[in-house]
Formats: sequence, structure tokens, C-alpha cells
Amino acid sequence: MPSRTRKFRGLRTHGRGIKAGRGAGKQGGRGNAGLHKYKFKSMLIYAPDHFGRHGFQRPREVVAVPSSINVGDLDRFLPELEAKGALSRDGEAYVADLTKAGIDRLLGKGSSERSWKVIVAHASRHAREKVAIVAPAAA
Repeated sequence: MPSRTRKFRGLRTHGRGIKAGRGAGKQGGRGNAGLHKYKFKSMLIYAPDHFGRHGFQRPREVVAVPSSINVGDLDRFLPELEAKGALSRDGEAYVADLTKAGIDRLLGKGSSERSWKVIVAHASRHAREKVAIVAPAAA
């Protein structure tokens, strides 16, 4: 019995129709092929937002990215605070002016071995529970 290949020698399509044997023939291409052509109507029905840009992204120079530090990192940040002149003592407590150090937020992750009084613009609820927050002086 001859092989299929041998059997269909001389027949242009080998019994598969015009494009069925090549690539993704009978299904009209693979994936999103043809969305701008013969599949355009289905794209309008099932995925109308497929093409184009959506939304608005603000320029990077306009977006404010606040710097933050955790309560657990205050002890490690001690030398930098001293170098920037943002650290003083109030009895047993350390007083850190994070606004002078260029930090905008104090977050509550971790814990500190020392007692702290912190001057900062914003502090999370957990940070307020762990250290004493002093309101920054109006500039």
C-alpha cells in the first residue's frame, strides 16, 4: 500500500483544500491575526478597546514620590540623622526631625529599641502607636 505522500503526488492540495494544510489555514490565522481586516467586526463586538491607548499618565516630573521610612529602620538611620543635623535628645527619648532629613512619611513596620519623638509630615496609624509624633513646624 503506498504512503499518503506517495498517494497524493501530482495533486496540488493533497486532499486538504486550498489552505487547510498550511499554518493556521481554515481558522483565518493564529491569535489576533486579521483584527484590522476580516475579523474587524468581531473585534468591534467582543474587544472594542483592543486598539489604541487608554487612560492618562501624568508626566514623571509632575508626580510626587514621597520618601518614607519604617519605625524599625529609625535605629539604623541614626548616623544619617546626626550627619544631617536632624537628631537631638529630650531626656531618654531621641527627637528626630525627618523633614530636615528629607523624609515625608513614617510607616509602622518593625519596632525600635529606643524611645522616639518624631517630627514628620505624615505618619501611619501603626507608626503613631509605636512612637510619639510631633507636628512639624509651619514653614
